Order: sequence, then structure tokens, then C-alpha cells
Amino acid sequence: MAQSREQFAGRTWTVAQWPRYWLTTRRSIRPTTLHIYTRHVEKDLIPTIGHLRLAEVTGRHLTAMFAELATSPDTGRRRTASTTQRIRATLRAAYNAAIRDGLVADNPARRAEMPQPRRPHAVAWTDGRVESWQTDGVRPAVAVWTAAQTAAFLEHVEGDPLFAFWWLVALRGLRRGEAAGLRWQDIDLQRRQLTVVNQRTTVGYQIVEGPPKSAASRRTIALDHQTVAVLRAHRRRQRALSGQLGLTWTEAGYVFVTADGRPYHPNYFTKRLQYLIKAAGLPPVRLHDLRHGAASLAHTAGADLKTVQDQLGHSSIVLTADTYTTVLPVAQHKAAEATARLILTTARGLRAKINRANRRPAHQRPPQRSAPTTPSIGADR
Repeated sequence: MAQSREQFAGRTWTVAQWPRYWLTTRRSIRPTTLHIYTRHVEKDLIPTIGHLRLAEVTGRHLTAMFAELATSPDTGRRRTASTTQRIRATLRAAYNAAIRDGLVADNPARRAEMPQPRRPHAVAWTDGRVESWQTDGVRPAVAVWTAAQTAAFLEHVEGDPLFAFWWLVALRGLRRGEAAGLRWQDIDLQRRQLTVVNQRTTVGYQIVEGPPKSAASRRTIALDHQTVAVLRAHRRRQRALSGQLGLTWTEAGYVFVTADGRPYHPNYFTKRLQYLIKAAGLPPVRLHDLRHGAASLAHTAGADLKTVQDQLGHSSIVLTADTYTTVLPVAQHKAAEATARLILTTARGLRAKINRANRRPAHQRPPQRSAPTTPSIGADR
């Protein structure tokens, strides 16, 4: 009787009851986030600790739960450290709401011991990695194409109706949902820029349309002259194709649409890309890896990290530097040569010794070809 009404609820409500109720009270939450939270509650939290009362859950309970989740399969695969961290974030948010409502005084999710996830670093598809993948079929977690491979892909898909889509994602780094939700009204071809203000994503297979995922994602992206030409050709080709097929054009305003003017389902871009990659004979990449590659290519071409961050719409330059800006071999070679040149420009004697040590003996040198003589004008007369 000494307990308040809220304290009594905390010792009565179970982990199965409170998170479900909490999710029904959320108003300013993205549909995709709500879908993820619901999955964590129903598939992970309730089957393991759903029988426990809110007030009796301890850090030890959660440590044991996360250890169990890390070893038990989910849709045929083990949960990674990143997945368990996201599950804990869901539970922590639910407990924070319970604290605000006075049901509990502490958040046990803060004290759970669990492995820290390692942020995957993108690697380039060098010749050695391609050969290894062709031998054992194992590919890196995040792999991007080199500039030559990206160029080969774009040459291969030049006649594809979605060529402009592949171009924008591979060179300007748009997310799938951002490109799928891009509208002509958001593009200024005269000023050579586009503004990301909308995206088309999926929850399951259902399409959800709304603003970008964060405030930093709402951005203006500069376009080069070639990209402007690609977009103009894309718009002309769309209307011409519709007329050739005799279809009634539906003006939806989107940049990437089917032959009758209706926007594509976002999942179609993912499936189409995999088909085109196989047809081109290139090593596999995900659609999101094209975004990684765009960051790497821009950085290699001379763009500083702040420019790349703004281009991708990241809130933190640390995320850009750690994950998205893979330094491709060309940039690595430039940096290596510049570093050695910095030293050897001053130590001229050392450079001469290195060159002499690297010179082949005379008996191992290939024979020198005599330069062909150039006859003077009129010599054959």
C-alpha cells in the first residue's frame, strides 16, 4: 500500500506487456523504425525475458539473454554483435519510457555486458581479392569497385532504362530510397544541383514515403555537366519509350519510373542491379556499396572529407572517414610516392644509393634496341 500507483505497475507489468504498450504510444517515430522495434520486441525480447516483471530485470538477466541471442539462429543466421546492440537499444528506449512514467527507477539495459560491434570497413575489389572470390566464393562484408570496374559497369548498362539511376548512385552517392523518391521538381538542371527532400523506402514489402532519414540527409548535391546531360537524356528517353509502347503516361513526377510513368518499387532496383552485375561479369557489390564507392571515388579524385560528408548526408565526419571513404589503390600509391619523394628530395645521396642497389647487373639487363633512324626529307629521291 506504500507503493505509488506507478511503482505498483512496475512490479506488475511484464517485459511482454510494457514494450507492446509503449510501442502503441509512439507518435513521432518513423514507420521503418517502428517495424524494427516491433520485430525486436516480438522475436527477441518476449521469447527470452518476456515473463519477467519490469522492476525485477537486472543486468545479469540481460547479459545472459544477449549471450543466448548471439548463439541462437535468427532466420537461419546467427545474430551479429551489431544486431544485439540494436536489440539492446530497443529495450533501453522502452525502459527509458518506463522511467519517465515512474514505473521503474533504473534502466538495466545500461549495465548489460555484451560484445562491441566492429564497424565494417569497405575494401576495394583488387585483382587479388577478385581471384580469391572466384576460387572460394567468399566475398568481403563491404566491398567497392575500383574506378575501372565502376567505369566498366556504367559502360555495360549504358543502354539500360535505369542508366541514370546507376550513374547517380555510383557517382553522387544517393541512398536507394533517396534515388527512388527523387522527383523532377527537386532537380535544377540549370544550376546543376539536386535537393534530397524525399525518399521511398519499404517496411517488409510495403512502400513508405516520407522525408530523409535524418536532418543531415536533407541536403543539396552538386551535379557535374556530364550528370546533367545524363539526366536530360533520361527524361527524353522516358517519354519516347512510353510512346513507342503505346502506353498511357501517368505523370507522377518521379525521376525513375516504369514505361507508363509510375514509380518503381524500391526492391526492384536491388534485384535489377544483381542481374546487371552478373551480366557484366564483375565482382559482386550491394546497391549500398555503390554509395560506398561514390565516397571513395570522390575522395580519390581530390574531394576533402567535409565535402564527401556533405555529399553523402552524414551528421558526423567520423562516420564518413571510418566507414565510407575507402582509400582506393590509386590514392594509396599517390600517398606512398609523395611520402618517399618528401624524404628523397632532401636526401639526394640516399636516393642515388637506392637506385644503384635496385639496378640490375649488366649481364641481366635486356638488350637495348637501337633507335630507328629517321630518313631526311627527300632522302629516297
